[in-house]
Amino acid sequence: MGTRRRARECALQLLYMWEYHRPGGVFDPALYWADRTEEPSIRQFTERLVTGVIEHVEEVDPLIRRASLNWRIDRMAVVDRNILRLATYELMAVPDTPVKVVLNEAIELSKRYGSEDSSAFVNGVLDKIASILRSEAAGDEAKG
Repeated sequence: MGTRRRARECALQLLYMWEYHRPGGVFDPALYWADRTEEPSIRQFTERLVTGVIEHVEEVDPLIRRASLNWRIDRMAVVDRNILRLATYELMAVPDTPVKVVLNEAIELSKRYGSEDSSAFVNGVLDKIASILRSEAAGDEAKG
């Protein structure tokens, strides 16, 4: 398994843990890492993604809401919601990863950890998010 693929998998697991502890519990990533022997590069990319999602969730979640017509974010399956958060943040803030790679990796995560319908749902929402981000970037370039 590739370094970034494994990092995304770890990030999804940490975000699941974060969401579980979010309503007032203590989220301590050190507990997750305590029994794992991941390469430093995997851990670094994982922490970059997890920290980014958590710090920017107020930007990420509204974008997911815009793209997921007829779906409230709090009604989405926890795994799907966190795959979407992870991929949306990566689309927004990790320009060295091509859009197609982000989408493919998210779909693979949804196939592995989600329900039977997760991959189609994740693909549809992320495709829309990528379109929104491209459109906004084009608008910014036209202004500047």
